[in-house]
Amino acid sequence: MKKTSLLAASIISVLLVGCGQPGSPASEQASDEVTPIAEQLAAKADNVSPVVNYNVPIEYFTLDNGLKVVLSKDATAPTVVIAVYYNIGFRNEPKNRTGFAHLFEHMMFQGSANLPKGEFDKLTTGSGGFNNGSTRFDFTNYFEIVPAHKLETFLWAEADRMKGLAITQESLTNQQGVVKNEVKVNVLNQPYGGFPWLDMPQYAYSNWYNAHNFYGDLKDLDAANLDDVDAFFNMYYAPNNAALVVVGDIDTIEAKAMVETYFSKIPSAEIAPQPDLTELRQEKEQVFNKFDKLAPKPAYAFAYKMPERDTPEYYAMGIIDQILVQGEDSLLYQELVKNKQITGDIGGGINYLLGNMFNYNGPMLWMSSFTHDDNVSRDEIKAALDSVISKFTEKPLTQEEMQRAIVKIRSSMFDAIDGFYGFGRADLLASFALFDDKPSKINELEANFKQVTPELIVKTAKEYLRATNRTILTVTPGDDPATKAGAADKGEE
Repeated sequence: MKKTSLLAASIISVLLVGCGQPGSPASEQASDEVTPIAEQLAAKADNVSPVVNYNVPIEYFTLDNGLKVVLSKDATAPTVVIAVYYNIGFRNEPKNRTGFAHLFEHMMFQGSANLPKGEFDKLTTGSGGFNNGSTRFDFTNYFEIVPAHKLETFLWAEADRMKGLAITQESLTNQQGVVKNEVKVNVLNQPYGGFPWLDMPQYAYSNWYNAHNFYGDLKDLDAANLDDVDAFFNMYYAPNNAALVVVGDIDTIEAKAMVETYFSKIPSAEIAPQPDLTELRQEKEQVFNKFDKLAPKPAYAFAYKMPERDTPEYYAMGIIDQILVQGEDSLLYQELVKNKQITGDIGGGINYLLGNMFNYNGPMLWMSSFTHDDNVSRDEIKAALDSVISKFTEKPLTQEEMQRAIVKIRSSMFDAIDGFYGFGRADLLASFALFDDKPSKINELEANFKQVTPELIVKTAKEYLRATNRTILTVTPGDDPATKAGAADKGEE
């Protein structure tokens, strides 16, 4: 994360995804019959559905060099979002280069052929805009939110750094220090640092790509050199490994011409094959504990491996997520906070703290976490969790419960699509383009959730919410006794 911490930016991230058709010059154009945002939001506030479902306008095409491009007009405000998503993230970074995907996110702001170090930021702020970038499980993204008349300027700027970087040893050393300091500030010297978003995958998964330390080992960060930077850029930062999304007050014909002018001549590259991310079916509950000398209270997190993305069970888990942990009316909040008073608050979700249930492309966890007082036993917590989760396997949900979950999902999708000056929409369109080659999936989401039946909820819960598919990670305040004993053996104080 460039300007905000990785964790902070993850928490404020919004859910949007896109997809396109590589090698096909054909455009994918959504219907022009779009319900006005104001009308949709008014309907959402009243918990009723508008007559016409939301329909995000989309024009989708692929350049000859493989760059996927999504244009989506929204004249609500005279601004545009330009977002470039590269198909390289935490988990598919090379072995022995842990944290390199995140390090490289920083390097993309260190200068290109026509924009020396610092000039990209000056160009953005001087235009009255905002820019940032982030690294996630399966992509690294860069985006700007600027006045609409600056569209061409920032298409040129993004194309300039896609063509190549101007990196020096000084800037590399500087950013290695920045990233290492970010690790120390956000993880090593922070109460509950990395808990559970960074920690849980390392315990729950068995495949290295899903389970390694995404922030990176400090020795791996130190080992990176200019040749590594050049090789990483040439391998992953190519147009045929990227999606470009423009959302906002645009003329799509003019925007398409600009994209072709600035991006079409950038050469494609031979992309490294995607690693095998397969996880075996979990057959035994896993329980782990970590000590945290900075934590004021114990903490508890639990996670279940998700169904495969875009399956009926995946959408069923989206509904289960809404009922279990989203909002103060959720079952876990009611049981753990209101009834048992085990904790004062509880959080959770799919792709928890690093995105949403749409912007990833591989194995994923449904996760929840909270802190609690010392006098609450972990057996008591586990019993309370099991009592709530068992409700999904004992009998089907009522139609009223299903409808309430659909209303909550619909509300969250509206919030996402309309969120952060259009970035929410850009994020979804880019994800669906990058992973599914079909950005129009954004307009199919509600229908997919509505196809979920109470019987499918029961089936999904029995398979994916079983105890043998669960990983529990707890935090105990204080020093690790084993570490202290080891230090004592060596005569250390």
